Formats: sequence, structure tokens, C-alpha cells
Amino acid sequence: MHVGRLSVLMLLLLGWLWLSPGPTVLAQATMGPAAGPKILEFDRKFCPICKASELVIRAVKDRYPGQFDVEKLYIDEADVMFRRYKVAIVPTQVFLNAAGQQVARHEGVYKKEALIQKLRELKFIGD
Repeated sequence: MHVGRLSVLMLLLLGWLWLSPGPTVLAQATMGPAAGPKILEFDRKFCPICKASELVIRAVKDRYPGQFDVEKLYIDEADVMFRRYKVAIVPTQVFLNAAGQQVARHEGVYKKEALIQKLRELKFIGD
């Protein structure tokens, strides 16, 4: 085989491996309806703004335990989900009802009280 052909084949193989989802991403992409409401938090691992968003969401989740779930998705691990939900900026929060349907989305960092208000509006939490 000619060296040029081998190089092209290797590039194609590496590109396919890079673009294809791993087992974790496939499991996330094919998951069924949630048991309850859920926030999908789309982030990058080393993004300081994403870390600030995580702290707000965690504080609200701790304040209302068991009322909603949070699933963190990182672009380098879950690009299929990023494409599925058309996420262009991080952090982005996608709100799913108990049937797994998207009912709202937000880009950026929520202020704690604004997030609580949104969760009440969506009936994710009660008082």
C-alpha cells in the first residue's frame, strides 16, 4: 500500500474515532424518561463560569433535596448530547419534565433566587 493511502486511511480512522460517541455518551443519548424533573447542565471541565453555575445549582438542589435531579454533561465527553440539545454556549441549563421533555432552557449563570423562581414556575419544586 502506498504511504499516501495509508496516511489518508489513518486520518479517516482517527477522525471517525474522535467523532464517534463513547459508551457513556450513547447511554446518555438513549436514556428513557426521567423519574422526575431534571436539569441538564452543559459545561466545560475547566470553565470558571461553569463552576460558578454549578455552585448555584448545587446550593438550590441541597435546599430542595429529592425534588429534582441534575445531570452534568461535559462537551469533551458528551458532544452527542450537546448537538441533540443544540447547545452553543456554556454553561447552559436544559430543564426536562418528568416525561423527559424539554420545558425550558437558560444560558449563563443563574442567580440563586432566579433559579428558585424558575423551578417553582416549572413546578420542579414546592415550598
